[in-house]
Amino acid sequence: MVEVERIKTAVADREDELRQKFEKERIIQREGESDVKKLVSTDAALVITGVRRCGKSLLAFMLGKDEKYGYVNFEDERLLIDAGELNRVLEALYSLKGDVDFLIFDEIQNIKGWENFVARIVPNKKVIITGSNAKLLSRELATHLTGRHVDFTLFPFSFREFLAWKNFKPNVDLTKNRAKTKDYLAEYLEKGGFPLTHKLGMVFLAENYKDIIERDILQRYKIKYERAFKELARYLISNASGEISYNRLKSALNIKSVHTVKNYISYLENAYLIFELERFSFKLKEQMLAPKKIYCIDTGFVNVIGFEFSTNRGKYAENAVAVELLRQGTFSMSNKKQEVYYWKDHQQREVDFIIKEGRKVKQLIQVTCVSSKKEINKRETDALLRAGKELDCRDLLVITWDYEGESKEEGRRTIQYMPLWKWLLSRGPQGVHKRTSTPSTQ
Repeated sequence: MVEVERIKTAVADREDELRQKFEKERIIQREGESDVKKLVSTDAALVITGVRRCGKSLLAFMLGKDEKYGYVNFEDERLLIDAGELNRVLEALYSLKGDVDFLIFDEIQNIKGWENFVARIVPNKKVIITGSNAKLLSRELATHLTGRHVDFTLFPFSFREFLAWKNFKPNVDLTKNRAKTKDYLAEYLEKGGFPLTHKLGMVFLAENYKDIIERDILQRYKIKYERAFKELARYLISNASGEISYNRLKSALNIKSVHTVKNYISYLENAYLIFELERFSFKLKEQMLAPKKIYCIDTGFVNVIGFEFSTNRGKYAENAVAVELLRQGTFSMSNKKQEVYYWKDHQQREVDFIIKEGRKVKQLIQVTCVSSKKEINKRETDALLRAGKELDCRDLLVITWDYEGESKEEGRRTIQYMPLWKWLLSRGPQGVHKRTSTPSTQ
């Protein structure tokens, strides 16, 4: 049994580390923070999940810093305890701080059986839980905290947060500001949105990836064929923004069954390293059987871990758009559920993103890294028009690198063109795309 004094030391040390971060480093307000704070109450635990090292601990700490709080990080090796000893953690907190009413439990899923403890204290305390594995938390919470928890997923920095962290406020009416904004965008696509990447270099990404694979997946799921799993993970990240087939992955990587491939991919998704998009179809069975598209949570991982000989800006741009759309779905506090798909027909015409709300397809998006209209591949606009007609959608958007405008097509449909930097800046934490007017270039 761990002594209370040892627990007190571990708790005090970890809190002091966080305090020093706030004093010595530039900490920005995260998007959606004010809305998330409204979810903190004694009625339900707030569960903050997301990829390792994306800032969950700092966000939880910011939400509690104006309260009478207690903070415990269960990744500390001095807190290798059983669930039955969690009351001793409370005892240590009360000894250090008195009667706290706001509790932050960082990575508490490391303690087997923790959920009964949290279920017992939620009615009387404000509780925030953080974790780097969606499946473990959701399974345990569904069993013991049904109806008594709310979830929020945190991502690495958006481009807007990245610019705020760089202390840069773009004035896009100034030529030099537009140029600087595009320079920052190129850096953001190459290095991604983890602030530690920009402080410590790309070696941080390699180490973070290793921790995710080893600690969040291999150790937790006790995967037997580690080499096959690691090869699959690297293959998927190398092919971010591309289509995948479970059967082809099984054959290419010599994995015994499609079921194993699906399990491996689900583990990577649960650790927030990758996510899948389904192909849109009005028939659910076709949608389930069609190949998926795979994306990585951070373009920096694609750059460092992916197997490629040259930078593919188009792939990074598409991946960044996919992550932004996923982020907006998380931030949306409205009742409208946004669903994201891709579209492809039997003639292999493809549209990168289909945005659906309810029964209505709201927007179609293509992503292409071009700087002028003449560089745009006609096949991409043809696919956009074809999908628009088939899905009865008139909001057609092409995200470019630096071209802006609109064109009338087929007499009735209009295609909007918007630079990636402007599209990323125009999106807010409520999931609303504030379309700016563009000059006609018909």
